[in-house]
Amino acid sequence: MAYEDSNIFAKILRGEIPCDKVYEDEFALAFRDINPQASVHTLVIPKGAYVSFDDFAAKASDAEIGGFSRAVQIVASREGVTDSGYRLIANHGKHSFQEVPHFHVHILGGEPLPGLIARP
Repeated sequence: MAYEDSNIFAKILRGEIPCDKVYEDEFALAFRDINPQASVHTLVIPKGAYVSFDDFAAKASDAEIGGFSRAVQIVASREGVTDSGYRLIANHGKHSFQEVPHFHVHILGGEPLPGLIARP
């Protein structure tokens, strides 16, 4: 999957689409999900053009990787879920139903979460 500059997260990063911003620094932007799946559901995206975690891990600089990881921790703390616990989810590819071709992490918490995967 190639990176597409027209994806919604690229547009959010360029300021073309508004978001409910939680945090921003030189490496990452975090904002609340528009269709939350838990009482806390925040997305953290790197500012670089990376399609997936694999792409990010292979191509991002050490500073970007460290800065992004730190941003995820800061956001979890600001959202008040570090003591009670939270789930990090990063979808990759069609089998995971990755909807936006821009690497992102979901932080979910603020309540007890159901099992990770429900199989039929």
